[in-house]
Amino acid sequence: MDQHARRLERTLAYHCAPALAGVKPADLISWRESEAGDGALLRRYARLLAGRGVRLRVLHRSCGRCLLLIYRPELLRDCLKQPEVADMLGRDGYPKGMESQLRLLGRRLAAPEFPHEIGLFLGYPPEDVEGFRREGGRNCKFTGLWKVYGPVEEAVRRFQVFYHCRAHFCQGMDEGNTLIQMLSAV
Repeated sequence: MDQHARRLERTLAYHCAPALAGVKPADLISWRESEAGDGALLRRYARLLAGRGVRLRVLHRSCGRCLLLIYRPELLRDCLKQPEVADMLGRDGYPKGMESQLRLLGRRLAAPEFPHEIGLFLGYPPEDVEGFRREGGRNCKFTGLWKVYGPVEEAVRRFQVFYHCRAHFCQGMDEGNTLIQMLSAV
């Protein structure tokens, strides 16, 4: 495996382990594209991951970087259909249907104002997304993988599960496994 593929795998293992493990609908990473054929690399990994039930989607490209959404389609679809989530997205002008919603999210990422509703796509609790918007990121009850405005104990338990996934995937990489090998066991 070349160094670019290894770097991508390590980045995915560290930042996207919960989505890869199927305990979170999606994770988002910023990937710096190099001159070394990263487009082909991303297409190759999109195919490899798809064979394991995971999608890699470029949501937005700008200034040599791209935002990659790593997601489990069935989990994301279920997440976006939750009544409170669907209501929030509807108020934000999102159409029905995951594919249409992802396309609009990609367009909004190109706008000057960051679309904080992205947290809903990442499986953040709606009360935390709403709280962040309302408070402008201030006055949260707890800060972990995101700012918590809802029940802290529940969020801490979720964070622990996500950290455990990260440790598992990173340890597997350290032991010489590839990401695809580890996904075969999920």
